[in-house]
Amino acid sequence: MGGAAITTLLQGCAGTKIISGKIGGDDLVVPLKDFETKAGNEIHYKKYIVVQNEILQYPICLYRINENEYTALWMQCTHQGAELQVFGDKLQCPAHGSEFTNKGIVQSGPAETKLRSFPVIIEANQLKISLKAI
Repeated sequence: MGGAAITTLLQGCAGTKIISGKIGGDDLVVPLKDFETKAGNEIHYKKYIVVQNEILQYPICLYRINENEYTALWMQCTHQGAELQVFGDKLQCPAHGSEFTNKGIVQSGPAETKLRSFPVIIEANQLKISLKAI
C-alpha cells in the first residue's frame, strides 16, 4: 500500500507545471520550450505554467492564449491577499473562493478587482515578463 501511495505521489509531481524563472534586468525570463510537451513526434503545448523565483513574494501564472499571446498574472488574490491556485483556465482563492479568468478578470467574488498582470514579450525563443512595476 505504501508503494502505491508513493507511485501516485510521483505521478502527481510529474504533471506539475511549476518552474523556476530567471530574473534578468527587469524581466522574469522563461524559455518558450517550457510550454512544450512531446508525444512521439508531435509537439503539444501546456495551457499554463506557474513561474517562481526566490525574489518574488508570489508566483506568476503564465497562460498561453495562442502561439503569439501570453498572459502573466500575479497569483495574489485581490480580496485579502491569499495565494491563488490554478485550475485549468481559472485561478481560485482557497481562502474565500474568489475566481478569476486566465486574463485576470473576476469571475466570482468576494474579490472585486482584477488580478495584477504583467506585459509579456517573445524574444529569441524566450518569454520576457516585465517586472518593472513590482
